[in-house]
Amino acid sequence: MTKIDSLRRFLLPCITPPTNSTTVSFPGATTSTGTSKKRLSTSLRDDIDVQDSASSSASSSEATSAAADYNLSAVTVPQRPSKTMVIGTIFGRRKGHVWFCVQHDRLSVKPILLLELSIATSQLVHEMGSGLVRVALECPTRPELKSCLLRSVPVWTMFCNGRKLGFAVRRSANEETRMMLKRLESMTVGAGVLPSGSGLGGSNESDTDEVMYMRANYEHVVGSSDSESFHLINPDANSAQELSIFLLRTSS
Repeated sequence: MTKIDSLRRFLLPCITPPTNSTTVSFPGATTSTGTSKKRLSTSLRDDIDVQDSASSSASSSEATSAAADYNLSAVTVPQRPSKTMVIGTIFGRRKGHVWFCVQHDRLSVKPILLLELSIATSQLVHEMGSGLVRVALECPTRPELKSCLLRSVPVWTMFCNGRKLGFAVRRSANEETRMMLKRLESMTVGAGVLPSGSGLGGSNESDTDEVMYMRANYEHVVGSSDSESFHLINPDANSAQELSIFLLRTSS
């Protein structure tokens, strides 16, 4: 035997492993390694599937609960009233009765609401001396007024601080009223007296009497189609004066 044959004889088994491997068994060892791995991966996958389904169920119940809460809150939460700022002017002759005028801004000579109140100017001044004035204007829900805009109601029953004081009538601004508003357009907040000759268009009032006025910002609150109110915004934070005018459509 040559040296090359001897080297090939010893080295070839090291380079080329035998095709039939012999499995060595140990006590307590599992011969089927692939089967063990398969069972482990299967159990892990089952656990993951169970956890995923539980997470999905929890997420689904949370989403359903959140949607139910949202729908419930959307049904039960009442609509918020709308609030805007307007300019309100209370005016009237010393020996006459009071008017209430509402404008979008001081440059508008066409008021959005003009009411002729039955309370005398002197009586309103006396009521304002107490620091609290609540004027409630009520109208019944008659069939012909049910679909009417609240500010378009022609006649109201008037109450001042709980006492019935006749009626209030909605008016259209005439030329004299527009002239007076034109004279006051440079003023946003203030009170004073206009000289005689400032006509208000009242046939039973003397045009020679002075006109007293009080102009201020009001918060206009629309609660519903049957409820509106105007609240005086006092420029003086320390003042106790409170004045509110309510428009109410009652069921009776």
